[in-house]
Amino acid sequence: MGAVEIELKDVRKVYYKDRIEIPVLEGLNLTVSAGEFVVLMGPSGSGKSTLLHLIGGLDSPTSGSVRVGDAQLERMTERELTSWRSRHVGFIFQMYHLVPVLTAAQNIELPLLLFRMSAAERRQRVKTALGVVGLSDRMDHRPNQLSGGQEQRVAIARAIVTDPRLILADEPTGDLDAKTSEEILELLNVLNTEFGKTILLVTHDPRAAAHGQRQLHLDKGAFYRDEAVPPRTAAVAASR
Repeated sequence: MGAVEIELKDVRKVYYKDRIEIPVLEGLNLTVSAGEFVVLMGPSGSGKSTLLHLIGGLDSPTSGSVRVGDAQLERMTERELTSWRSRHVGFIFQMYHLVPVLTAAQNIELPLLLFRMSAAERRQRVKTALGVVGLSDRMDHRPNQLSGGQEQRVAIARAIVTDPRLILADEPTGDLDAKTSEEILELLNVLNTEFGKTILLVTHDPRAAAHGQRQLHLDKGAFYRDEAVPPRTAAVAASR
C-alpha cells in the first residue's frame, strides 16, 4: 500500500428535522492507504452512504476533519469542492444515472466537458475508458439498447474517464443479478489491482464484500469492526 489517501479525524455528522438533532456519524476516525480496496458494511441507516458523501466532498462534516490526498475538504468552498471532485473522485451508484438520449460514448464524455481539452483528446479518453470496461463495441448504443450490466459498465467508464485517484461505489451491484454483479466486481478489482485506484465500496452483500482487502463495519454512526479480508477469501474472489 502507498501513503495515506484518506484520513478522517473525530468526524461527526448531524442533520436537523424540525429543530430536532439527528446524529448520523459519531466521532469517526479512519485511515485508508492509497491503493486500498475498502468495503463499508452495515445495516440501512448506519451512516455508510453519508460517510461516502463526506469523503467524496458531496457533504460536509458537522465537526472534525476529512482529508483526501492533499485536500482538506472541510476547509474548501463549494466551488473548490466541485473542481476537486471533478478531477480526483469517480462516483458509481446503484442507479446508473445515464442520460437516455445520449449514446454510451456521449454519456462517458460528459465529465470531460468541464475541462479544457480538445475534442480529439476527449474522444481518445472515452475510447480508452470503454476499452477498460469491455464495451468498445457498444459506444454508439443508447441506454435502452443496453443490459443493466452494460449500463453499469458505462457508468463506471464515466467515473474513470477523468482518471480519478479515488473511486466511491455505493451499492453498485444492488440492482443486478448474481452473474452480472460478479462481473462488475471483477471490473472493480481490475481498477484496483491493475490501475492502482483507491476504492471504497458500500454493500450489504457478503459476496461483494469478499472482493475487498479490508472490511469496515458501521452501525449507529460508529465503527464496531475493522478487519482484513482473509487472503484465501480475497484470492478466491479475485479468481472468479
